[in-house]
Amino acid sequence: MQPILVTGATGTLGRSAVRQLLDAGREVRALSRQAHPPDAARWFVGDLSTGIGLDQALADAGTIVHCASDPRSHRRADLDGSRNLIEAARRAGQAHLVYISIVGVDRVPSGYYRTKLQVERMVEASGLPWTILRATQFHDLVFLALEWLARLPVLPVPAGVSFQPIDAGEVAAELVALAGGGPRGRVPDVGGPEVRRASDLARSYLRARARRRPILPFPIPGRVMAGFWRGGHLAPDRACGRRTWEDFLAERLAAAPAGSK
Repeated sequence: MQPILVTGATGTLGRSAVRQLLDAGREVRALSRQAHPPDAARWFVGDLSTGIGLDQALADAGTIVHCASDPRSHRRADLDGSRNLIEAARRAGQAHLVYISIVGVDRVPSGYYRTKLQVERMVEASGLPWTILRATQFHDLVFLALEWLARLPVLPVPAGVSFQPIDAGEVAAELVALAGGGPRGRVPDVGGPEVRRASDLARSYLRARARRRPILPFPIPGRVMAGFWRGGHLAPDRACGRRTWEDFLAERLAAAPAGSK
């Protein structure tokens, strides 16, 4: 079998995809902007935003699992990076490109979501065999947001907004399964097991952290938040995940270093 290249291999999703591919007995190439200590995967230093190192990493690769993304610099990291990846993949041959996107990129008008939708369209028009999977927000993202907000005397949450967090490892498992087969185009979305109000997730977080904070739901104006308020980022009919928010919290906090809880 030809090797599989994973972009964003040091991120939450990419790390899990690399590990699960190796567990499945696949030959894995992992792309990172910095040198990585040797392990079971073969690491390549490359930069998607400039295209440096991509030709070497893609040589003879049969599949690309494209996990690299950066909400903070998405025009450069996601749009330019994906364009460079597609061009390098064309030069290398006809590798199957498996791309992870986000539920609601066509319904929530945020800049990051619009960029992800543009990348989807680039993948579709690339001439490469392709598969696109959309997922809801990861537990990790919700957790990090609450960690930051809980530094305040009150914990603010968007009023009337729900989320459907999903385990990154379960999304990685979906990508691994898709990478093991042929191109399937746009596949059904995947979402977490529960749709939960932001205030409910915050309350559960505070209980798990044994912290006391007043929770303050507040309205946020604008078209982006209206998209979230309408549930454009949710997939309640595709509640495929099994690991709940409470399961995630218990494991995450049990693994936290002493004194960090």
